[in-house]
Amino acid sequence: MAILDSYLFFQGQCAEAMRFYERTLGGKLEALMTYGQAPQQQCPDGAKDLVMHARLVIDGRALMASDQPPGERQSMGGFALSLQYPSAQEARRVFDALAQGGKVNMPMQKTFWAESFGMLVDRFGTPWMVGGGMQPT
Repeated sequence: MAILDSYLFFQGQCAEAMRFYERTLGGKLEALMTYGQAPQQQCPDGAKDLVMHARLVIDGRALMASDQPPGERQSMGGFALSLQYPSAQEARRVFDALAQGGKVNMPMQKTFWAESFGMLVDRFGTPWMVGGGMQPT
């Protein structure tokens, strides 16, 4: 069976973002390797300290990421990472932490599918949808 996980591309703040997600989401950062640490690979100019690959494991699922090398810059868009929690309180805690320094697109509120649901873009440019107390489907 295939496993579908997410991979994000940052603009030079991958290490900071992944460490923040590790603290906020309670995962374990299993890998954080810079372009300068890569064995037998030519490091792009100006990328020595940028993250070539990071892997954060949360409940057996991976969120992976890297920094885009200089000259390959583009912003995130057209997707959102979705987090679901058993309780509205836990969803609110995580939503509030992710929202600090970011932009809330939909404040946490009761919906017909969840006790609490909201959407935001965090300070690193990552879009999130956070829900808690989901209604049975």
